[in-house]
Amino acid sequence: MKKLQKEDIDQGVFDLYDDYAHDRIPRRLFMDKLSTYAVGGLTVASLLGFISPDYVKKIQVRQDDPGLKSEFITYESPKGGGTIKGLLSRPADATKKLPGIIVVHENRGLNPHIEDVGRRAGLAGFISLAPDALTPLGGYPGNDDAGRELQRKRDRNEMLQDFIAAFNHLKSHPECTGAVGVVGFCFGGWISNMMAVDVPELGASVPFYGGQPTEGIEKINAPLLLHFGELDKRVNEGWPAYEAALKANGKEYQAFIYKNANHGFHNDTTPRYDREAAELAWKRTIEFFTEKLS
Repeated sequence: MKKLQKEDIDQGVFDLYDDYAHDRIPRRLFMDKLSTYAVGGLTVASLLGFISPDYVKKIQVRQDDPGLKSEFITYESPKGGGTIKGLLSRPADATKKLPGIIVVHENRGLNPHIEDVGRRAGLAGFISLAPDALTPLGGYPGNDDAGRELQRKRDRNEMLQDFIAAFNHLKSHPECTGAVGVVGFCFGGWISNMMAVDVPELGASVPFYGGQPTEGIEKINAPLLLHFGELDKRVNEGWPAYEAALKANGKEYQAFIYKNANHGFHNDTTPRYDREAAELAWKRTIEFFTEKLS
């Protein structure tokens, strides 16, 4: 059988997966609706296998990369979940203090993909901390379905406090210059936006397809770099009002909408991945952090 390619899949499958991945429909309804696309030789099993993440083959930077010093640590989050586990990564040959980046996961905990992103930030010349907001519930459980179920059990504002605590921990880390930014994806994009509102000392914020704040925008001090996928209508519908508020309050921001890209386009473990958009967005992100955190 011919190996499935992205172009073989109807856009409706990606939209349906987005609904399921963000808890707007239950798994049974997701599977029922997915079956309507199982035509022309396609099966539900093949579609499900194609759109599910592949964490084995798609890791770009491995935990034992010789150019990296990467380890799990814990830090205190007194207003959030207590003690939180996170992956701390930085270049192995660093001889001076480095600017920091908090890397915020999606709505399923610190899975292997976000660990990978944290290590990429480390190799790019930063000290990065990728926390797991599921720590109080035992941590990322090993698969995304169970991770989403666990994350639904936590209050998102308490999780926000966990990431603010990560900022404070990294800011005072002996290997950090004290200049710290945040990058986040989906749920993590919302966290990145909210940290810009709630953390006056935040050095820079990069939300990838994240939900937008509706109040407190006048408090933002950090420059923003925002990434959106053109096909991500759910998230994008909130952008015009957010942009108007940023302009009205004289805030520094740049925003990019990547043509024909879906929600999750930066995640290279699923077929929503858009290599051209992801690589360009990441290049812009590293350049932005290099400029704003120097």
